[in-house]
Amino acid sequence: MTDTAPAPTPAERYATFRERRELAARQPQGPLALVNTQWVGDEQTIWGVPGTWAPAPEGGLTVTATAADGITVDGELVDGTVRVRGKDDPSPSTIQFDEHTTGFVIAGEDGLYALRVWNSESEAIAQFGGIDAYDYRPDWVITGTFREIEGGTTVGFEHLKSEGHTRDEVVPGEIRFTYDGVDYDIAAFKSGRALQLVFADATNGDDTYSVGRFLFMAPNPDGTITLDFNTAILPPCAFSYHFNCPLPPKQNRFPFRIEAGEKNVLASDGSLLH
Repeated sequence: MTDTAPAPTPAERYATFRERRELAARQPQGPLALVNTQWVGDEQTIWGVPGTWAPAPEGGLTVTATAADGITVDGELVDGTVRVRGKDDPSPSTIQFDEHTTGFVIAGEDGLYALRVWNSESEAIAQFGGIDAYDYRPDWVITGTFREIEGGTTVGFEHLKSEGHTRDEVVPGEIRFTYDGVDYDIAAFKSGRALQLVFADATNGDDTYSVGRFLFMAPNPDGTITLDFNTAILPPCAFSYHFNCPLPPKQNRFPFRIEAGEKNVLASDGSLLH
C-alpha cells in the first residue's frame, strides 16, 4: 500500500503562490528587468542599446547595425539591416544585445511598434526586497455568478500613460458578486484563457499600490465564478515605470477595503521600490 501525501491546505497553496510570484519578478524578462519601452515612429536610436531602429513596412521594426555592435536577431548576428518581427506576428523575433540584455518588439493600437529592453542585472532587481502581501484570508474567497454575453461586449479601459484615451477590451460576460449585502456588477476582459479583473478598493494608496491591482479567474461549469482575492496581484507598472497598465473602470472601483493579496513592491531595506 502506497502512502499518499495529504493535499496542501489553501494557506499552503497560497504560500507557494507567493514564492512563485517573487521568483517570477526576478526573471530575465520579468517585470523588474524592464528598463525601457520606446515607441518608434521614424528612424532613431534607442536609449541603452546599439543600432538604428525604424518602422518596417511589413510590420515590426528594422534594425541597422554592424557586427561590432553585437546584436543578434533570431540567433543571427546583425551586420546590415534586418527586420525584427513584433509580438503580433505568429513568429515574433528574439533580440540579444549582450549576455544580460535582451529585447522584443510590441505592437500598439495606432500601428506603431516599440522596442522593449530587458536587463537581468537591472537596478530594480539588485534593489528588490520582496512583494509585501496580506496573510491568507479565507473570507476573501468569494463566489459570484457569470453570465456569458454572446459575441461579448467591449469596455473602454484607460491606461496609466494614455492621457485619458481608452482602449476597448472584450468583456465576454457579466460578473456579479455580493459583498456586505450589496450587489456589484464588474467588468473583466479576456486574457488568454482567463478573465482579468482590473480593480481598485479602499486600501489603494494606503496599504496597497495606488493604481490598483489585477485578479485572474475563470468561470466554473455551473455558471458561478470564484473571486479569490488572495491571488490579487500588483500590475507590472508597480515593478517598472516602463509599463503602461490599464486602470480600473468605474464599476471596478470598490468602496470597501479588500485586505487580501499583494500590497506593494519593496526594496531590500523595506521601503517602497518606487
